[in-house]
Amino acid sequence: MEKNFDENFLWGGAVAAHQIEGGWDQGGKGLSIADVMTAGGNGIPRKITKGIIEGENYPNHEAIDFYHRYKEDIALFKELGLKAFRTSINWARIFPNGDDLEPNEEGLVFYDNLFDELLANGIEPIVTLSHFEIPYNLYQTYGGFKNKKVIDFFVRYGETVMKRYKNKVKYWMTFNEINNQQDGEYDVHLWTNSAVLFEEGDNQEEIIFQSGLNELIASAKVVKKGHEINPDFQIGCMMAYVPVYPYTSNPDDLMAANKVMHRRFFYSDIHVRGEIPAYTLKQWERKGLNIKYTLEELQALREGTVDYIGFSYYMSNAVTTLPDVKGHAISDYPGAKMVNNPYIKSSEWGWPIDPVGLRYTLNLIYERYQIPMFIVENGFGAYDTMTEEGKVEDPYRVEYLKYHMEEMKKAVIEDGVELMGYTPWGIIDIVSFGSGEMEKRYGMIYVDKDNQGKGTLERYKKESFKWYQNIIATNGEEL
Repeated sequence: MEKNFDENFLWGGAVAAHQIEGGWDQGGKGLSIADVMTAGGNGIPRKITKGIIEGENYPNHEAIDFYHRYKEDIALFKELGLKAFRTSINWARIFPNGDDLEPNEEGLVFYDNLFDELLANGIEPIVTLSHFEIPYNLYQTYGGFKNKKVIDFFVRYGETVMKRYKNKVKYWMTFNEINNQQDGEYDVHLWTNSAVLFEEGDNQEEIIFQSGLNELIASAKVVKKGHEINPDFQIGCMMAYVPVYPYTSNPDDLMAANKVMHRRFFYSDIHVRGEIPAYTLKQWERKGLNIKYTLEELQALREGTVDYIGFSYYMSNAVTTLPDVKGHAISDYPGAKMVNNPYIKSSEWGWPIDPVGLRYTLNLIYERYQIPMFIVENGFGAYDTMTEEGKVEDPYRVEYLKYHMEEMKKAVIEDGVELMGYTPWGIIDIVSFGSGEMEKRYGMIYVDKDNQGKGTLERYKKESFKWYQNIIATNGEEL
């Protein structure tokens, strides 16, 4: 039996354009939906403003200035030994208004240069087409992805960049964490996924499903076009997988967990199988939801299925129907509520830490779909302290990643899961998506910047840098 990963296993790191690049108003770039999100904090939600408001703090505007510093950062990635680097193309850098007829050449050249630099350093680009960077004008003029016109704008954008980089980028994903908009935090997640904000009197559930289905149709059309542009492309979806366990062996808890998981499986079922699942059609019928789609769109879903499943894994959840257990009530199953799992601990931000859940997820998803999988996000956000000598010791990050990698390895070696690679999230410190903080750090490279935007932006290697460097060098043999 093989005792290690395949020699082509893609060890890497992951970021998103809006959290790393900066240069928000440079190079012909338009305003994106990330550019109107203010800084928040631990337990303090970010605000979505109507355009740019003077005096507000928008951390994504500068981020860590990767737009100007990418060459020095890629040199560090090469020293680390990365075989792959996952980032996104900022849609608003290519089509500033989203509905432009012609792309912004200066934006296209930036990504030409970025991908050339990665390839010259032996690093494979892994590119997400839409990672919370939808042009703001598509919200302002069309209402975002609840409007079917936006499907064609995404297809034009996807086709443009796939043709431009057909000899530079092999691995693509369409929409980042597309399924998070089903998860209850509708204000932020529907905004970042679909550029949709609710208005008074809206049927929120109907809008969530319609926006998500429109994105899935747009994704399928781009997947088909991508395969026509270059048959060697590997084009995947990108899911957020948070396994939900039954809190007890009570059969109602088991059914509640099954129903909650349908929220996430709706998206990957369509991405992979090309069909709207029966459980969703019944839900729409039962609730009287008027979700619009055509026969041509159903055919597009069938013709644009993905080659692999990229996904993020950070945590697990638990659900129960027991009346004497406190929790957050949900509507997925009668009497169901989300509850804390007493068998696992949590991070400073309240995120459950469950390494075994990663192995469980890999098995669950691979058995469901039997196509390759790719862990494109996994990581540990924490407060890091840099000494006067410029050292950052982060044993808590090493511990978190080590335990998750061990479970990942078991899924591959013992369980037979087909896994393409592993790109931990925020390989270099970036602006946190959820809180807008700089001080919620994930990286193995420290960036000198605080939550108020102050700092030199100088880069420093953390202790985890050397640890991960050895893991890549040994292809995961020495975890």
